[in-house]
Amino acid sequence: MAMPEDDIFTPNAARSRPPFGGAQARGKVIDQDGRELADGPLHPQFQGFQGAFPEGFRFDFRNSTANPFGDLTREQRLQRLETIAKLLDVAFIVPGTNVRYGIDGLIGLIPVVGDIITTAISLWLVREARLLGAPWHITARMLANVAVDGVIGMVPVAGDAFDVMFRANIRNVRMLRRWLDKQPRF
Repeated sequence: MAMPEDDIFTPNAARSRPPFGGAQARGKVIDQDGRELADGPLHPQFQGFQGAFPEGFRFDFRNSTANPFGDLTREQRLQRLETIAKLLDVAFIVPGTNVRYGIDGLIGLIPVVGDIITTAISLWLVREARLLGAPWHITARMLANVAVDGVIGMVPVAGDAFDVMFRANIRNVRMLRRWLDKQPRF
């Protein structure tokens, strides 16, 4: 049964169809064995849920109670970005050397798909920087780093070596940190 357009655009408006709960609203109810279920009150364990939510009830994911990261301070958010950047770019050391690499280099070994995944994560870091208030020129430079890392990273062997050495995420977070350090605190 399709929902009329009025109900889609105005969810709290009075609806023209009957409320759910009666046989006329839902038709026959058939269980998994093919038997018709009798129309009557709900099972006793579900009686408390009937009408438990008010008419205009809806989920609001923008509210800080729904978002576990909604109450983070600017410094905590920046620390989270630094941690993710370190995990992506310098989390591990090649044994016997000083060469550091991260998950970006490992996931990038998967042809095409790995580079798309790591580029998407890097773009999320840029988005978070924008939400922290980074201006367009900082964001543009961050996007350029991500683009260089993503495009050159697509080259089979040389791109993976470039991913390990270029460290676009570390560069981006440092750039963001330098810009934020120059901004006045409130």
